Amino acid sequence: MTDRTVLDLYHHEVDAPRAEHYAHWTPDGRRVLSTEEFFARTCALADAFAKLGVSSGDRVVLLSDTRPEWHMVDLAILDLGAVDVPVYQTLTPAQLSYQVNDSGAVAAVADNATQMAKFLGIRGECPSLRHLVQIEGDRAEGILDFEELSGSVSDGFEERFWDRAKKIDEMKLATIIYTSGTTGEPKGVMLSHDNLVQNATFINRRLFGDRDDLALEFLPLCHIAERIAGYCYMQRSMSKAYCTVETVGGFFAQVAPTIFLAAPRVYEKVYQKVIEKVEASSPVKQKLFRWAFEVGVEANDCRIAGEVPSLTLRVKHGIADRLVLTKIRSGLGGRVRLCLTGAAPTPDYVTEFFHALGVPMAEAYGLTENAPVAVLGDVEPGQVRRGWVGKALDNLEVKLAHDGEVLVRGPSVMMGYWNKPEQTAETFDADGFLLTGDIGEMDEDGYLRIIDRKKELIVTSGGKNVAPQPIESKLKQSHLVDIAVLIGERRNFISALISPDFEQLQAWAAENDVESESVEDLLARPQVLEVFQQVVDAVNAELARYEQVREFRLLPESLTIENGFLTPTLKVKRRVIDKRFSDIIEGIYSG
Repeated sequence: MTDRTVLDLYHHEVDAPRAEHYAHWTPDGRRVLSTEEFFARTCALADAFAKLGVSSGDRVVLLSDTRPEWHMVDLAILDLGAVDVPVYQTLTPAQLSYQVNDSGAVAAVADNATQMAKFLGIRGECPSLRHLVQIEGDRAEGILDFEELSGSVSDGFEERFWDRAKKIDEMKLATIIYTSGTTGEPKGVMLSHDNLVQNATFINRRLFGDRDDLALEFLPLCHIAERIAGYCYMQRSMSKAYCTVETVGGFFAQVAPTIFLAAPRVYEKVYQKVIEKVEASSPVKQKLFRWAFEVGVEANDCRIAGEVPSLTLRVKHGIADRLVLTKIRSGLGGRVRLCLTGAAPTPDYVTEFFHALGVPMAEAYGLTENAPVAVLGDVEPGQVRRGWVGKALDNLEVKLAHDGEVLVRGPSVMMGYWNKPEQTAETFDADGFLLTGDIGEMDEDGYLRIIDRKKELIVTSGGKNVAPQPIESKLKQSHLVDIAVLIGERRNFISALISPDFEQLQAWAAENDVESESVEDLLARPQVLEVFQQVVDAVNAELARYEQVREFRLLPESLTIENGFLTPTLKVKRRVIDKRFSDIIEGIYSG
């Protein structure tokens, strides 16, 4: 049977029962759910929402970290023909109020008392919001108990669940996802069941595994990338482990996943940690690592070219793997056969590193408006092209406009923006192609490479176009650099704001006897400025003159989601940074 709705994707999971289908990893321990328990609780939850009056077309807000209950709520809401509105835990009450009111949500689910407090604070200004449900922790008066709702199983629950699922029109709205954006009013992307199912199905046709795999989900499920990955896992009946971005580092080895998705910054951090450990080791171990890595690169080059490695290379790779590479892989549990990345371009050195370790990495390109994957890499021999994301999914048309903007058309492209018909119209060209706002290159075989965001291309006063992301990525290869942000729009040269990795910088300062009384004092030391100048000079050596970073300034604070400088998907909010550090920027150019 052809999958029509998200509930059809879930049916594959129910049809492959096991005692430990879902595991929730937290600092307090590991909690396991069987297929039957998860299904019964999801059905009970759907019945409970129906009794509360939630019906077809109603919107329900879901604010929760990455955990099994997120999927229970998602599936229960969709089973009623209702629409879920997943939101980020980092939203302020004002931002949450906007999304609740704009969507007209009738109910909301939060995972704990801290998050529920946001709803309690805005409830008076959200007239449509009738019911509040809390997943765990002490509840305020009037808050419904998730455990009670999902534990009240009544006769016929299974038949009711699937009977409702059969009646769903796959072309109707399933979810509204508000784009995080960097400025301005967020837009609610409307995606149908068909949008989501089409994307998951054609991703799986190219890349995913089977029920023997163990998928690790730790990115926010409110983001479409992790969500569509979860639907792919459902369709393949995989077992799943859940944790959060904040805790995943401590769980990788214990979970031992075979497949997972992560943002490029996560992989960059893994790379940096390995390199830091190597650099702190003895000269002999450093030399052994470099040799093993070079052998790994050579062996991988053979593999992706579809060539049979020589006997000498096979012997060398066996030794390199046993002595070095397998030990590094053990940090990820030792069983990873595929890791996925997206949300931003992944630096070539990162993908080369993971491939050399024997951990194939596939990159995806897309956006929420396309549910989200438009272009997907491959890990099969002969299908990998270094430096390129990959090819369009087989059910999509992807092409470049005359200015290089990537255009997408096909069944996973959104229905439009909620309550915003004019902005919806502006997002499509006359032929119905989605205007992505990304600038790319495409080769003769249809492989796509993303250069940068169209609106983020820096145009200097001399009329030169500079793509900041590749240069920022090169700067971040230094273990001393956490985040780099290029500046230069309508200016006569390129400069950079650099947020150091303060842990690494302080370790470097101690090793080099550089004393300081404060962070500001440390960043002003001539030795510190000199070492960062060396980082900039090394990058400049690879750039055209008009792209080179002429000046830089070190920022005395980290750029994080919490302080508002990064989106929840770890993208830099350039306009926020421009405003916050305007004095520093003007100081660079006034000189």
